[in-house]
Amino acid sequence: MGPRDDSPMIRRMAASAALVCLCLAGCDERSKAEQTPAPPPLAASGEPTAPAAADAPPAEAVAPAAAVPAAPGAPDYAALYPGAALDQPATMAEGPEGAGGLVTFTTAASPDEVVAFYRSRAEAAGLSSVMGMNQGDARAYGAAGGQNGAVNLQVVAAPGEGGETSVQLSWSAGA
Repeated sequence: MGPRDDSPMIRRMAASAALVCLCLAGCDERSKAEQTPAPPPLAASGEPTAPAAADAPPAEAVAPAAAVPAAPGAPDYAALYPGAALDQPATMAEGPEGAGGLVTFTTAASPDEVVAFYRSRAEAAGLSSVMGMNQGDARAYGAAGGQNGAVNLQVVAAPGEGGETSVQLSWSAGA
């Protein structure tokens, strides 16, 4: 597969990422106010305890206890989806809002399963959902927290070649 074979997928992922950024940027000041809920209670092991049955996401959305960070030093909510195959190592950056990164990968999971995984991790980290999008079979999700939404997560998952799902995950850990 040459570089020209990837260009439609790259354009689709770039357009999806731009849409996620535009949606997050369109949030008004009220949604940027700090709305961090209390963190989940911790068990003796230091892991969050299971949510009450009424609050629990579907079984397929529950994040595993031990996940691989998307990059060294990435926050817990920016873990790789189990079984992910990285396209290339994560791109890391440091800015006024703190450290962040971007990684792309493929997985055998559906776009819905990928979004449910990241929604669960974001909520467990105390982030609030700020954006969700379904366009055809593609899914996007965004969550934010901290002062002015400086802590955030965005994920775009779309069907790729060979039945795999192409995923773009970006995050900021805040200052």
